[in-house]
Amino acid sequence: MLSTGTTIQAQTTWNIDESHSKISFSVKHMVIADVEGKIAKYSATITTSKPDDFSDADINLVLDANSLSTDNEMRDNHLKGTDFFDAAKFPSITFKGKGMKKVKDNMWKLTGELTIKDVTKKIELDVVYNGIVKDPWGNTKAGFKITGKIMRFDYGLKWNNVMESGSMVVSDEVMIMANIELAKGK
Repeated sequence: MLSTGTTIQAQTTWNIDESHSKISFSVKHMVIADVEGKIAKYSATITTSKPDDFSDADINLVLDANSLSTDNEMRDNHLKGTDFFDAAKFPSITFKGKGMKKVKDNMWKLTGELTIKDVTKKIELDVVYNGIVKDPWGNTKAGFKITGKIMRFDYGLKWNNVMESGSMVVSDEVMIMANIELAKGK
């Protein structure tokens, strides 16, 4: 009998718990205020080769561009329109990540590809890993706080107006924030 020396390791699948997660963004408006918004509908699957280790996590996140909300219907419709996300033509925003690198303690870096409209760019996000627990019903949960920034012009989100001072009405820089709770698949 010959042995190839190959071992097959089971994959662990984690799913985003939407009721305990939030994906949001913030952008400067007229240089003096932050406008915040969120994406209400999304799905994600994360697979790892080790049950409680996310260093080799394969991350697939899909955001519904039509669920974008800033709590202002007129602004939301403008953001979903052709000046910005063109959600009718590009209904999904995607992020694909492969592995996280530990910086120190519970701080990690996550690199992946963000696709908005028809533009894909590599981005790096800061991750605080809050640990793994069992909930009262026996489910295994993991928690993360994720932050980062993108430049919206890079993704073709180019609408703007210039104020009398020469400043842009809407900043190019967009801050991304996510509080994520994952549930380990059974």
